[in-house]
Amino acid sequence: MKAVLATRDAFAGAQLPAAGTLEAVALRDHAEEILQAVIKDLEAPQSSEEQHQKSLGRAHGLAGALETAAETHGLLRATLGFDIRQLVAEYRALRASVLHLWAEACSPGATNSEDMMRFNEAIDQAIAESVAFFSEQLTKERNLLLGALGHDMRNPLHTIQMSAQVLTMLEAGEQVSGIATRIARSTAQLKSLLDDLVDFNRITLGLGLSVVPIKIDLAQLFGAAVDQLRAGYPGREIDFQVIGDVRGTWDSQRLEQLLGNLVLNALRYGTRGEPVRVLVVGRPAEVEFSVRNRGPMIDASMVENIFDPLVRGTHESADVGSNAGLGLGLYIARQITHAHGGNIAVASDERETAFTVRLPRLTS
Repeated sequence: MKAVLATRDAFAGAQLPAAGTLEAVALRDHAEEILQAVIKDLEAPQSSEEQHQKSLGRAHGLAGALETAAETHGLLRATLGFDIRQLVAEYRALRASVLHLWAEACSPGATNSEDMMRFNEAIDQAIAESVAFFSEQLTKERNLLLGALGHDMRNPLHTIQMSAQVLTMLEAGEQVSGIATRIARSTAQLKSLLDDLVDFNRITLGLGLSVVPIKIDLAQLFGAAVDQLRAGYPGREIDFQVIGDVRGTWDSQRLEQLLGNLVLNALRYGTRGEPVRVLVVGRPAEVEFSVRNRGPMIDASMVENIFDPLVRGTHESADVGSNAGLGLGLYIARQITHAHGGNIAVASDERETAFTVRLPRLTS
């Protein structure tokens, strides 16, 4: 054990930049426990199926030994600033040290092949455990950062947005009015991106979307939302039509966000010069609304994954901007729809693309 760890420490200390500031004790942490688990694994009986699962990193544990040592090691390395390649390199050093010293001391032959195979499988299982906890820790840290970033950005963004609206109402000349309009439009885009990012973060954390249903009239809510979108994109035509009774119990802010995401998507990928059409239809038990645009047909392979996160299409319109989206808009739209007990679908052909949402009038 002493010789193995000494050889492994020499390799790790020389090859891993993140290990340069670590003392020998910190660099070695959990290595002995992991090796003890490997020893117990080698001594335990094993079926062929267990052997196969372990080689894939899917074993339940290293034969009841200190199975959490590799997991804890992965978590600790994430907090110390190691990257995934450096974490795996530590195990590569451990494996190489054992096999090298084993070959020198024992001159293993064909009769030792099973032992060597089981040793490699046990190391692979330990790598799988460490990588899983390493990735989980990085994901947690990333989500906490995104949550804090989203929270801290809201107030200054709101101030900029309100200031731009005040400037647009002042009679300060055409040039100032034009600048204020561009600022208002840009802040609206940033707010949309920020809202999607914050919601995506909540979903990945398992918190879900917060929905506060109240009695609303979609004719009024969507009408005001479309007016704001028209003001932000004066060069584009957005038609709005309501048929029947479209009152119900929903979260007004969430549905406004849902409509905004669908209209912005239509503006982004629709043909410039062609209108984007919003149609809201009231039915006895539900309300259906659709957002339609003319433009290139969505490829059938993309339709299957279009509501997945971080999926973006091609042929974006220049007046909306190729950097205007993160690929979360349609994903958030689906999440909002599902949070209201509804469903969303897309249909696309050579003539037009239509996103259709159906919402039950009453939600729990």
